[in-house]
Order: sequence, then structure tokens, then C-alpha cells
Amino acid sequence: MPRTLVPDMSTQRIPGSRPARPDDNPWVVSTRELARRPGTQRTVTRTVPAPSGDEAIGLVGVISVPDGSDVELDVSLESVTEGVYVSGTAAARLEGECSRCLDPLSDDVVVGFGELFAYPDSVTEETTDADEIPRLVDERVDLLQTVRDALVTDLPMAPLCTQDCPGLCEGCGERWADLAPDHGHERLDPRWAALRERLPSTE
Repeated sequence: MPRTLVPDMSTQRIPGSRPARPDDNPWVVSTRELARRPGTQRTVTRTVPAPSGDEAIGLVGVISVPDGSDVELDVSLESVTEGVYVSGTAAARLEGECSRCLDPLSDDVVVGFGELFAYPDSVTEETTDADEIPRLVDERVDLLQTVRDALVTDLPMAPLCTQDCPGLCEGCGERWADLAPDHGHERLDPRWAALRERLPSTE
């Protein structure tokens, strides 16, 4: 069956009507225009603010998308028999700190995603748990969890400013990259530490 493309009506104006208003939650996209016609598609491109708190995207305290920063969404929604298949990309700016030297770091990332949102009362909805496959609610899909899952899966658990970052000196906590090649610290056997404190200083 040939696919029918439906334009994003959230940015179009119908003569004699008020401008269409986007949903209060910019991460939520309407699927009403698809009308449960398999093969019908809708494309959506929008910029949304990154959430904060418990909904933050990334590994908070390690590397994540800063609160309120722009996330660029380029999404295709296709009506299928059991629901709406949502696919596309999300582009965002990441900020965090190097796991070795603790210096701040930043990076741009683009992740792809694809997920089926099941129709209410569909076979898929009846035979799967909600945490397995998301559902359409009031003919809308919420993209936040889908994008968050795709991005977190793509993130390094221990981000580095450079692959060969030497980290910090265990003795003084300074960055090895800033220290002289002959930098070092005297290591005294702890068994002799008490005796050394009793001996008179030779300095």
C-alpha cells in the first residue's frame, strides 16, 4: 500500500481559524491526523527544552543534557495495524566532567530511535506490559522516555576529556598533565612513620 504523507499541522494555519497551538508539553506529539490508517505518515521537526530533576536526560552528575538546553527532534510517525511507529533522531549538547582528571567536558550528540506506541485495546496493548511497549494516550505520544532511553544507552559510563587522559596525581591531587615529568612524592613505610616523628629533624 502506498504511504500517504500528512504535514505537521501544528505549524500550519487554516484560513479563517486561529493558529494551531502546540501541546502544553512540547515532548508530546499528536497522532490524530493519522486516523488509524496503516501506511499514513506524519513528520515533525521541533526544538524542545531538556527537562530537569528526575526527568533529566543522561547520567546526572556524570554527563547529561543541561536543564533547559535545546534538544532538536526530527521525527517520523507512521500508522501501523497495532499502533504508531515513531522513528527519528534527537540532537543535543552534553556536559559533564572527565572521570579521570575531573575537568569539565562537553560534546554534541545525535542519537537515533525507533519505537512502537500501541493503540488502546490493540492485541499488542493486551499482550504486553506497559514497561515493554509504550501506549498512545488520547491519540498522543510522549517522546521523552524514548529519547532518554536512546541517549543514555549511547553514553559512556566513564566519560574522558581525551582517551589518553593521565588523570590526577594520587599524592597531591593535581592534574598529571600540568605537572613536571619528574614530579613525585616520597613514600614512607607506615611502620617507620612513628619512629620518624620521634627522631630530631636534620633540616
